[in-house]
Amino acid sequence: MTTETVREGYRHCQQVTRAAARNFYCAFITLPRPQRMAIYAAYAFARICDDIADDDLAPLEKARRLAEVRRDLHTACQGQPRGPVFSALGDVVSRYSVPERYLQDIIKGVEMDLTITRYEDFPALMEYCRHVASAVGLICTRIFGGADASLEPLASDLGVAMQLTNILRDVREDAARGRIYLPQDELRRFGYTEEELMAGVVNEAFVALMKFQTERARHYFANGMRLVPLLPWRSRACPAVLGRLYSRVLDRIEERGFNVFQGRVSLSSREKLLLALSVWARTMALLPRRAAA
Repeated sequence: MTTETVREGYRHCQQVTRAAARNFYCAFITLPRPQRMAIYAAYAFARICDDIADDDLAPLEKARRLAEVRRDLHTACQGQPRGPVFSALGDVVSRYSVPERYLQDIIKGVEMDLTITRYEDFPALMEYCRHVASAVGLICTRIFGGADASLEPLASDLGVAMQLTNILRDVREDAARGRIYLPQDELRRFGYTEEELMAGVVNEAFVALMKFQTERARHYFANGMRLVPLLPWRSRACPAVLGRLYSRVLDRIEERGFNVFQGRVSLSSREKLLLALSVWARTMALLPRRAAA
């Protein structure tokens, strides 16, 4: 594998991220270029997996393609990548000592979407989140320079917080695909039925259910954001921006009265940029003092 092949792979991953990343891209640009390009490669890999799961394909074909991705990942980690994404990803794994199992966990999580459409309780949902979201947090933390094992629970919780936010934001879209991620026992506890969810009913039971889910997500954010000051100083702004952007999405859901059925809850490009600049400026203002200490 030539140096130019790796560079071409990184450029391809950057294009993928710029086109599809939305909330992520504003945070990624706060990183030094080498780490930024590495994050692009990780994102492009996750995008491949997600696109297979969400594509209009037969389940067996999705499983076949994910098995192919698993093989391509393994060969890339062995220094024999196929294609631009895996050329860049193989370099990331080597350069930042990213364990292959973190990346394999993402595939496992996406495979769960092929066979599981309901989660009985929160521990079952957490198993899914640990694969599709915690793994991403662990990968990013390695790239940020945080290889200390003590940081892993915090990185995991930050990933879970972001995934829970996605679940709340995407209730309508997921239901259209036949998936309900809100735990079944919690639907029953709050007296809200699947039939009401599929019909987009917003009533007192739904508001109470969503308020409970939002408070849970904020708990994971509060714990996960403890990661930020423990990272190398030049990397801190990226997770700080991500946490603030996703927390703002939670705020927006609450401001809507938890009605996630009438249009997608999102931030405008201007809001994202202003939030990113604000968080980046505050983080950078603290850097010289902390670095000197």
